[in-house]
Formats: sequence, structure tokens, C-alpha cells
Amino acid sequence: MSQWSKLIERILTLDKSLRDEELSKAMKRIGYASKQPRGGSSHITFRKKGRFPVTIPKGNPVNIAYIELVRDAVEQYESENEKDE
Repeated sequence: MSQWSKLIERILTLDKSLRDEELSKAMKRIGYASKQPRGGSSHITFRKKGRFPVTIPKGNPVNIAYIELVRDAVEQYESENEKDE
């Protein structure tokens, strides 16, 4: 199983040990652009055209609510790609 598959599996099962870097990696891989607000904010916002923005705090541990937001984005990405196949 590839590293990407393992990461997706951990996201889909809401693994509480996920780190902010891993969530950021997943969001970028599925096509979201990241932007950290100026002024020393401790959050990163991910945006993708036609989708709601997803904001993830920097720092660990990551609250389960943020992992759920990333899971929803990943599930939507996967369902769209299944239609293309």
C-alpha cells in the first residue's frame, strides 16, 4: 500500500494521531491551494474553486472537527474521480 493510500485511509477513519502537516499534504494533493493569512495567524486556509474553504490550525494535536472537514473534502474528491473512470 502506498504512502498516499495509507494517509487517505487514516483520514477516512478519523485517526486522531494525524498531524497538521499530513492534513495539509492531503489538501494540496487533491487540488486545494493554501494561503496563510498575514499577521501571524496560526491557521492555514485551503481553497478550491467551487468548494467551501477549509481552515486547519497549525499545531498538534489536531481537533477531530478539522480532520472531519478534510475527510469530507477527500470523500468528495474521490467520488468525483470515480465518475471520471
